[in-house]
Amino acid sequence: MSYPKKYIHLSRASDLSGADRVLYRLLEILPAVLAWGTIFGMIFLSWARPVWVSIFIIVFDLYWFVKTIFLSFHLRSSWRRMAHHLEIDWLARLETLKWDHVWQLILLPTAAESREVIEESLASLSNAEWPKERMIVVLSLEDRSPEVRALGASLEAKHHDDFGSFLVTYHPNGLEGELQGKGSNETWAIRKAKHLIDEKKISYKNIIVSSLDIDSKLFGQFFLCLTWHFLTAERPYRSSFQPVPLYHNNIWDAGAVSRVVASSGTFWQMMQQERPERLTTFSSHSMSFKSLVEIGFWQVNIVSEDSRIFWNHFLYYGGDWRVVPLFYPISMDANLAPSTWQTLKNVYKQQRRWGWGVENIPYVLFGFIKNVRVPGGKKIRFTVNLLEGFWSWSTNALLIFALGWLPVFLGGRAFNMLSISYNLPRVTRTIMIFAMFGIVTSAVISQAVLRKTKDDFESKKHPSLLLQWLLMPLTIIIFGALPALEAQTRLALGGRLRLGFWVTPKSRSRN
Repeated sequence: MSYPKKYIHLSRASDLSGADRVLYRLLEILPAVLAWGTIFGMIFLSWARPVWVSIFIIVFDLYWFVKTIFLSFHLRSSWRRMAHHLEIDWLARLETLKWDHVWQLILLPTAAESREVIEESLASLSNAEWPKERMIVVLSLEDRSPEVRALGASLEAKHHDDFGSFLVTYHPNGLEGELQGKGSNETWAIRKAKHLIDEKKISYKNIIVSSLDIDSKLFGQFFLCLTWHFLTAERPYRSSFQPVPLYHNNIWDAGAVSRVVASSGTFWQMMQQERPERLTTFSSHSMSFKSLVEIGFWQVNIVSEDSRIFWNHFLYYGGDWRVVPLFYPISMDANLAPSTWQTLKNVYKQQRRWGWGVENIPYVLFGFIKNVRVPGGKKIRFTVNLLEGFWSWSTNALLIFALGWLPVFLGGRAFNMLSISYNLPRVTRTIMIFAMFGIVTSAVISQAVLRKTKDDFESKKHPSLLLQWLLMPLTIIIFGALPALEAQTRLALGGRLRLGFWVTPKSRSRN
């Protein structure tokens, strides 16, 4: 028996009643309790038990030093695989398999992006190596003004012969039960596409669906690589397929902070590809049309639809779902606005929206309680991964950069007479200097990725591309811990403080 569909598309505690509603609400509060409990606990203990905190922070810094080395190895390994996959002739590999039955269904949900951005993405699809007669492209516009209809008609007339089928759909505004966002838009689009698929009598098993952000640009053999992984996967109809997100479309125009934050996001996804047991779907991703039909497509009532679709499948199939890493890139936009200040604000808002993925914690933990079909070992592993991941995101940078001096300021005169008080800042500073190995690794690999994926790298390279990584200690607090902490706090407080879907403005140049 499958997981009851009444639970599949839960969005918040108010969707439930009775004891279930109370339980879900407590789970919504849990991440903020862990984060704020850690922060206030460390402040209090720095005053009440400064020696304990001093020992803890030395051990904690050592732990992060070891973790930095560990993750750096994963990052280097992932980069080597990605570079190798960019060199492979995926068409030659596919020719050893039967693949002429496979169709690509590509969803391009849009909000208010410019025609320029849309045209560049459509050109990228048109130039991709794949038989165009087996490609269905759906451009889904938000139907909010007469100009949208005119834009859609113009694009449909221009591109209707570029693919096997090119649909332009118009997602109505304000449908009951929907949150305005990507999930509701692409679900509307795929339901329209389903009518066409049924008319053509294409088997659902033969269709790979790719949900792409509208600013996505594909590397030439993306669909060939995706199809090879789909056809050779152990359980293709119980798998999602995840490329590596790069933010290179406008990388030369973006500022240093925007580049560092964007590259950090890329590197985290690269490290996760090396650890597929921890990998979930993010941003642009792919999966079987058959499984999407079975679960009822993306949720229309949440913000973080990209990661939630993984958990929808995971719970519906009793834990029999995984993500297959492609180690193949897809390029999108880095944050860029007309002014530096607006760019920084947009970076923060984007990170806060990604931090709102914490809404998956109550959904998943509630599902684990209700779903007896998920193996206990998987429940424990994913619970620990989720709680530790979001707790680390919102607290660890603050702990690393605050606890080295907090006991000195709050520990009192007796503590300041001890040698540990004198040595604590020096010990933590020394450990953090060694931990900068991770920053050096990031700087070197960022250059290697740019050199491999940007044809104009040699003419654009500049020492600032390396020096910008000195901003990382600042960015992981201001554009890492703080937006994550705000998202968790908003989830705990609920009501009007819950986040809606904030659309990242797309821009290619300041000029």
